[in-house]
Amino acid sequence: MEPEEPVEPAELADAENLPAAVVQLLIRHGLTVATAESLTAGLLAATLAEVPGASGTLQGGVVAYQNHVKERQLGVDPGLLARAGAVDAEVARQMAEGARRGTGADVGISTTGVAGPEAHQGRPVGTVYVGLAGLPGHPEPEAVLLHLDGGREAIRRTTVRRALQMVQTRLTRSA
Repeated sequence: MEPEEPVEPAELADAENLPAAVVQLLIRHGLTVATAESLTAGLLAATLAEVPGASGTLQGGVVAYQNHVKERQLGVDPGLLARAGAVDAEVARQMAEGARRGTGADVGISTTGVAGPEAHQGRPVGTVYVGLAGLPGHPEPEAVLLHLDGGREAIRRTTVRRALQMVQTRLTRSA
């Protein structure tokens, strides 16, 4: 079982300014970023791109809703997808690494999970993995399991917020 990310109240209180804070942190650390998104379908990259100055860090993103896109564009192991399905910690790690490698970015962030309205591949609605690759102090790609509540849109938006919080927390701790 993958670790679940603790929610720190101070981070949640700053949710409105979170995208700008993450963009500023990435730029301050001299890091570029790319996304690989399944359940968020580009929402994470769009959220970063809404921040003025995001071009100083955001390299691009891949919307990999289908498994063949995960395989071809991100280099996710097809055997893994066949065995575990798309909603899996190792898939999230490989997606994040594939985004990083494919765009030449320093950091890769991935999202994969079940937004609903129904369970998928035996995983209940709200099961989400966020993958992170290339962050300072974290030499190996990692994946964090989230159990989220709400409807489809709420799960997608919460996933974006939590992914950004994870990047913010790790960059702040590595400073």
